Amino acid sequence: MRGVRLSLLCSLLIWSPTMTASLAASSTNDWASDLRWGGYVIVFRHGATTSDQKTDAMSNPNADPMSSPAGGKAAAGERQLSDKGRAQAEAIGSSLRRLGIPVGMVLTSPLQRAVDTGKLMTFAEVQTLPDLAEAGAALSPEEKNRRAQALRMLVALHPPVDSNLVIVTHKPNIVDAFGKDWSDLREGEASVFEPDGEGGFKLIVRVQADEWAQLSPGSSD
Repeated sequence: MRGVRLSLLCSLLIWSPTMTASLAASSTNDWASDLRWGGYVIVFRHGATTSDQKTDAMSNPNADPMSSPAGGKAAAGERQLSDKGRAQAEAIGSSLRRLGIPVGMVLTSPLQRAVDTGKLMTFAEVQTLPDLAEAGAALSPEEKNRRAQALRMLVALHPPVDSNLVIVTHKPNIVDAFGKDWSDLREGEASVFEPDGEGGFKLIVRVQADEWAQLSPGSSD
């Protein structure tokens, strides 16, 4: 079933590479202008979480479930976004809209901190994928590899014209998928990828949560 669902998403997102806008880079922030054309995949680690919740449901099954501020319900013991994390997500969404960067689809891990991050950006309706759930130490190496491959497959897809795909997942998944260079990945950080239309992709830039606002200073949403 997971494979069928992922294949369906792939078929919805496939976009002919001949339609990709190709712009020559002439300054540090040209990538932000390029995102207005669409065709990119932006992978976020979920926003900042509460420091007093160290365990997730699998390691703390007796904890009480909690309602999330974005309207969902976290599993027992699951970390939630902190006030800082909620502010991060809202600010990122606001900044991308000010920059004119279109987002047509938001895919997230089913864990509430990722869902809330996607919802608080207030773009497209959030869709959850089990393959984006946190790949922790409790998983087998085979399952971790499968989830890493699923994330790479999504990043290799071309979003529809005039649109970008946002993915919200977890640090272990991102490190497994893209390598140890992401071992310093911070909460709320984004990695912008450009698919090549042939099943591959390249990293364009990594963006800290507060850096989006710096690209459009003095603007109001």
